[in-house]
Amino acid sequence: MGSRNLTLLTDLYELTMMQGYFETGNTDKAVFDAFYRKNPCGGAYAISCGLDQVIDLINNLHFEDEDIDYLRSTGFFRDDFLEYLRNFKFTGDIYAIPEGTIIFPKEPLVKVVAPIIEAQLIETALLNIINHQSLIATKAARVVHEAGPGVMEFGLRRAQGPDAGIYGARAAVIAGCCGTSNVLAGQMFDIPVKGTHAHSWIMSFKTELEAFRTYAKMFPDNCILLVDTYDALEGVGHAIQVFREMREQGVKSRLYGIRFDSGDLAYLSKKARVMLDEAGFEDAVISASSDLDEYLINSLMNQGAQITSWGVGTNLITSQDNPSFGGVYKLSAIIKEDGTVIPKIKVSENTEKVTNPGNKKIIRIYDKANHKIKADVITLVDEQYNENQPLTIFDPVDTWKRTFLPAGSYELREIMVPVFKDGKCVYQSPSVMEIRDYCSREKETLWSESMRLVNPQEVHVDLSKKLWTLKQDLLDGVHRFAENDHQE
Repeated sequence: MGSRNLTLLTDLYELTMMQGYFETGNTDKAVFDAFYRKNPCGGAYAISCGLDQVIDLINNLHFEDEDIDYLRSTGFFRDDFLEYLRNFKFTGDIYAIPEGTIIFPKEPLVKVVAPIIEAQLIETALLNIINHQSLIATKAARVVHEAGPGVMEFGLRRAQGPDAGIYGARAAVIAGCCGTSNVLAGQMFDIPVKGTHAHSWIMSFKTELEAFRTYAKMFPDNCILLVDTYDALEGVGHAIQVFREMREQGVKSRLYGIRFDSGDLAYLSKKARVMLDEAGFEDAVISASSDLDEYLINSLMNQGAQITSWGVGTNLITSQDNPSFGGVYKLSAIIKEDGTVIPKIKVSENTEKVTNPGNKKIIRIYDKANHKIKADVITLVDEQYNENQPLTIFDPVDTWKRTFLPAGSYELREIMVPVFKDGKCVYQSPSVMEIRDYCSREKETLWSESMRLVNPQEVHVDLSKKLWTLKQDLLDGVHRFAENDHQE
């Protein structure tokens, strides 16, 4: 599951287009933007994730002899093109928003500037990686926001295959989960692994009490007992009995408590808290699982549930209510050999699908008083701004709405960073736990109004005046061309 050659993890049409570029001698550089159009899960933000695996993809991009043989067997490809593939390597530039960053629709998460034949090949695999991990990271961030820091990712058995389970666990921890049940993910990414035992452990003994005692002897420092195999509150009583015996024997557990996996979690946790406290175990953990998501957790918290630790599985690892991130990869410019940049735009009757042209960057604007995000501005790469000049933010939908920011009241940050230059990686990915810490700080830059589950406040993503004018000029040109074509 480490570094792998994913070169053929692509759609057929990427390769047929590559053959077309090869046969026509097209050596132009292209600028492609990978972005998404709509925030997942009904929220007002997303979390970028997957860049480290994109780096691995590019570093291992090459065609083996067996790949060439397979492509030849399909009958689609000419021998001269297949011979070109034998020495294929990526030589372009890649810019990206670092993992764990708060992101918004329409802004490039990854920008590829490379010969068009190279940029075309990586589209499918890049989207596969970024779409999946950004989706799960966003879902996890929503769950953690409602539950607090004690969320464990427990979804491996319900994930859509091994890779989804492994990289979903990675994304969940980046977004704030305190650990995962996935042992292989723990090994691969050096992240905490957590877990207790199943109902089958209890059922394999003659009595629940015997099962609890045996488990406590084996794992006195991590003794979380699953209490709902037979009767949940009776199970709490048995757990308390074992905790008393441990205390009488002088065993001091670093972590101990109970877990519910079914039933009325609000009612059971409140009853259990009273029982544990009356027995003198005020610091005992009450953990819960059972098809949890951010909405159910929010409801349980509003009911006064006494749960401090959450095991969230299926609904997190599959992002059940929103199973696709919807990221796309669109051509935004052609760079000719003399350096001339020709902006490109995709036009659609669906205005949401009209793209932003040109070679771009993203400027994030923060309120200087509290370091909260005021807006993002997508600009052309040659535009310059500073904190000592006034800024006007336009609502991208209702352009008559504008926010004037006086000089000195805000901070600016360019959020895309170089990742590859001339085919060589120039970016060192932090560890997963370092990205998790960064993501925690990133989430603090969102206003609470943008974090709520129902009707969250959208964050402005504006176009600079220069980019907006370029876009309108291209649209006007397309419309004039269409009118002339219709008249002819």
